[in-house]
Amino acid sequence: MVKLPAFFQTVHNRLRRCWRDNWRFIGFMLGVGALSALALSPLHFLPILLLTFGILGRILNTTTSWKHAAWAGCLFGFGFYTAGLYWLVNAVLIRADEFWWFVPFPSMGCALILAPMVGAPAALSMLVPAGLRRLAFFAGAWTIFDMGRTFLFSGFTWNALGSCLAIPGPVGDILIQPAAWVGEDGLTLALVLASLLCGSALLDNLHLRIPFTPQAAAPYCIPIVRRRIYMGCIAASVLWLSVGAARFYSIYPQGESGPIAVMVQGNVPETEKVGRLHPRDIFLRYLRLTAQGVQQARQLQIQQAASGTPYRPIVFLWPETSFPGYDLLQDTPKAREVIMDWALGADAGIIGALRQDDNGRYRNSVLALAPDGAVSAVYDKARLVPFGEYQPSFIPLQIVPQGGLAAGPGPQTWHLANIPPVGPLICYEVIFSGDVTNPHDRPRWLANVTNDGWFGNSAGPRQHLESVRLRAVEEGLPIVRAANTGISAAFDGRGHLLAKLGWDKTGVLVSAVPAALPRTFFGHYGQAVPLLFCALLILGASIRRSKA
Repeated sequence: MVKLPAFFQTVHNRLRRCWRDNWRFIGFMLGVGALSALALSPLHFLPILLLTFGILGRILNTTTSWKHAAWAGCLFGFGFYTAGLYWLVNAVLIRADEFWWFVPFPSMGCALILAPMVGAPAALSMLVPAGLRRLAFFAGAWTIFDMGRTFLFSGFTWNALGSCLAIPGPVGDILIQPAAWVGEDGLTLALVLASLLCGSALLDNLHLRIPFTPQAAAPYCIPIVRRRIYMGCIAASVLWLSVGAARFYSIYPQGESGPIAVMVQGNVPETEKVGRLHPRDIFLRYLRLTAQGVQQARQLQIQQAASGTPYRPIVFLWPETSFPGYDLLQDTPKAREVIMDWALGADAGIIGALRQDDNGRYRNSVLALAPDGAVSAVYDKARLVPFGEYQPSFIPLQIVPQGGLAAGPGPQTWHLANIPPVGPLICYEVIFSGDVTNPHDRPRWLANVTNDGWFGNSAGPRQHLESVRLRAVEEGLPIVRAANTGISAAFDGRGHLLAKLGWDKTGVLVSAVPAALPRTFFGHYGQAVPLLFCALLILGASIRRSKA
């Protein structure tokens, strides 16, 4: 064997070591990002953010290269979004015989697109000196880029970190109340900033050696600064909980109460829907469940009338694309009349169905039915799921059948006869903070129909439900949700759970919808509020301070 000269041997050894260290760094940062997903639903393990964001903060504070910072941020983001969106694979597995080759792409493909939304803030944070200022800059930039996800294709703001605070039960009720002022993105800003500051200080306090960082402590982590960080975070947490509890227990609905809502959960397997199997059986199942639910609602109506409660109309909801046919509901009055005959006593029905517009394009819609079966209103889904309901033009392969669906104009408010004004929402339209109501015609309640059967019994439906809850708090509006396979639920304007029908259950959920709360601060000003806080934080971190 020929021995290389000493110079080439040295170069060869350094290249091998560099290559090995780079792969270790990649694996390390991917793992740190993936661990952060434990804070998401359904686990809500928030303490993990102190470790993962502490590590990310340490790496940002010990590097001087914007390229290295961007690389670290992208790897962290790729790990976080891949783990948080793992359930997207289930949607492809339903049609694995046709799209088996696409199985690895949904989760990792989305993560690959979203990863730069973490890498860019990390790179930009290099514009300010290391220390508290850099971490504060990064928190503000993270939130702004996270808000920017609404402009990716038709938008994909799923799993904003602020949703981690929507813990089921009374603790989450209190934690999410500040969303009424700052929205979900304001929660994200607070959580990222607190995790970065406390996590970095805690790692230094414990003298933990973080791989791929110098052993020297970060320049701001002297004991007095650590104490100030801890005291500041404790004070902010106490204030946060106090404000949340004060709002939750002191604010009351005002004005006209909502209807008695009947949410029908048919629990039709997605394989039957995709294969258009047993349409008659599916139709009959929904008819029977609707009759059962309306009967329960009428009994509740009688009980409330006996106690002196003003009359409440009855509205039933069928989930997204629940009707087993494309044109039958739209073009056949008899089918609509049959539905309302079975729903005798209901004042209106809200039914999810595919329909064709005048140009022959299919739309994902909800139709409002009057007691005589007439279509009294139509709403077309405006936010279509990328790669699921529409295909971006730059994709060379035909993934979405027939080129996808046509989009509607945006949020609407329906004014149906004898029904308080309602804002319809279809599926993941409910994840878009600040974009769920018509700003010029505020509804009194929101109705969300969805089909989460695509995602199986995974974290996906639970994460989706958290978005529903947060929209209720942000807008101060009660919201009811009918889901094909679950989770159907009703929330009041504080985001407090009124009723729920779990995953993979067939049945009906009946709930008296309370009145709306007064319009929230966030409802008035929307995304401008968290954007302003981010801008102020970034500006404050960027201002040079004179050395006294």
